[in-house]
Amino acid sequence: MKDVVSAIGRTAVLAALATGLVLTPALARSASAADIAVTIDNFTFSPERITVKAGTTVTWTNRDDIPHTVTSSSRTFKSKVIDTDQSFSFTFTTPGAYSYFCSLHPHMTGTIVVEAATGGAGTQ
Repeated sequence: MKDVVSAIGRTAVLAALATGLVLTPALARSASAADIAVTIDNFTFSPERITVKAGTTVTWTNRDDIPHTVTSSSRTFKSKVIDTDQSFSFTFTTPGAYSYFCSLHPHMTGTIVVEAATGGAGTQ
């Protein structure tokens, strides 16, 4: 099994090099870290509350017909206006609870709980 995984890894690297893709530590980190998707639809963030490990990137994608934003209550992060089918991503590195809302529609709210990288995490 290990040989198969190594062969797949070598194949991926060779394919990346053949297409001119440069593998950087940031790219390697994002591939190994968990990525979580939040959908914006019908004036809601779904899921509304999630728990993740530090180092996780959360990506919000707008599926509504009108623009929205993703704005941290503590001003830790803020997206530009996100139109239909556009996305905004933020990587959470510090444990804590991060409340956020849409600045265009303040009744739209959500929460990201970030745990230390060694703690358990998952979608709630």
